Parts: sequence; C-alpha cells; structure tokens
Amino acid sequence: MSDPRYYTTQLQAGLGLIEETKQLLEVYQPGMSAPALYDAALASGRFPLVTARRLRNIVVECFAPRYLRCSGVSSHLQRLVPQLSSAELAQLFFLYTARANLVLADFVCEVFWPRYAAGRNDLELEDARTFVVNSVREGKTQKPWSDITIKRIASYLIGCCVDYGLLTVTGRHKRSVAPYRIQPKVALYLAYELRFSGLGDNQVVSHPDWKLFGLEPHDVRDQLKRLSLQGHLIFQAASDVVHIGWTYKNMEEVIDVIAQG
Repeated sequence: MSDPRYYTTQLQAGLGLIEETKQLLEVYQPGMSAPALYDAALASGRFPLVTARRLRNIVVECFAPRYLRCSGVSSHLQRLVPQLSSAELAQLFFLYTARANLVLADFVCEVFWPRYAAGRNDLELEDARTFVVNSVREGKTQKPWSDITIKRIASYLIGCCVDYGLLTVTGRHKRSVAPYRIQPKVALYLAYELRFSGLGDNQVVSHPDWKLFGLEPHDVRDQLKRLSLQGHLIFQAASDVVHIGWTYKNMEEVIDVIAQG
C-alpha cells in the first residue's frame, strides 16, 4: 500500500469516472471486496466497451481506494445515486477522490482556490505542471518523478477538475475556472460524516476537507448556520468555541433525510 503522506500516480488509472462509479455502485453489495466487485461488474454486462483488464484497473486502482476504504461509504452513495442531482453526486465523488489522492487535494487547495479567489478565469496545464514540479522538488513524492510522469500527472489534475465541475473546457487547450459552490446536501453529508468519524464540534468546523470546496472555518460556520435554520442541527458559537447539537443519530438517518429531500 502506498504511503498516504506522499503523492502517487494513482490518478493515471482514471480521472473522475463519474458514470463508471455510478454503474459500479449499482453492482455493489454490502461487504464486497474489490476482487468480488470486479467479478460482479464483469458478469453484469454493464461495461461492454471496457476490456476486462481496464475494468480491473478501474475497480482496484480507482473505485476501491475511493469508496471501499471506509466501511459504509459505498452503501451510502448507492442509496443517494438515484436521489441526487449530477452536481451533488459529482461533489461527493470529488470529495472521496481527493481524499484518496493527496496530489489532487493539494492542487485544488493550493492552486485552484487561490486562482478562484483572485478572480482569475484561466487555469492552464502549465499551472498544473509547475505545481507538480515544485511538489516533486519539495519531496512530496517517495522518489523523483520523470518529466513524462510530471506531464501526465499535470494533465490528470486538470482532467479531474473538469470531470468534477471545477473547470470548464473553453478551447482545445484552454480551461476556465467555473463558478463552484458546495451544494447544501453535500455540506450536510460532510458535516455529519466528520461528526460520526469521532471528531469534536470545533474539529468538524476546522477540518481540511472543507477547503476542497473553498471554505475556511468562518465559511463553514455560515454553512452550519444554514443547516441549523433548516432543522438539521443546532449551531451555537461564542468567540472561537463552537457547540453543535446534532439532530441525527447515525449516517443512515442522514442518508434518509438527504434522499427524501
């Protein structure tokens, strides 16, 4: 298993894979391992244009690290797929892909959002390549990457941002920064998922996952206030201390509410 502290080349196995992920979630059964899911997907006939080898790579190198690493994630997403909009699903898939690929998470937080905040509309392949070159120089990979690998990873970073809606294609080699804001149902999901992972209220507010959506702690407080107004929780804050009354007892209740909403 790769060291989670270092960047890997795992994105080369697949970028957003939104449609493939939806199909695999349809096939998934609770408790399935990656090999079992691959066998079921192969037998399902849902991937007629994908070779067996490619399907194995998608399941083992992409789906498993993103959605099978933590218990319950695939089951929760499976229930939400028919109920959420494309934008909402893309944001949830983005969250798990960024968690599984530190290079993507850092690129979004360190390059995309500063560019967005500065009012810049463009984000080019060269920006991603510069980020990767600097990251390799700073020792964020277990061993130095070749120029070819750097170029590929830079391309994958841009491709992922397009797949998940952070960038739009405006020309053959041009990508533009898209208007991007966390969806309310995604904010609800993330807040409770962090809570049920064992974090305290202040840790939930300051968790780095929010930065994937361009949110600093004061922005997160605003999101939680909105959720409070909708009855999903009770939010209280005094100075830097936050207290949250959590309405739902487990993620299953949260999923029920999101699915019904």
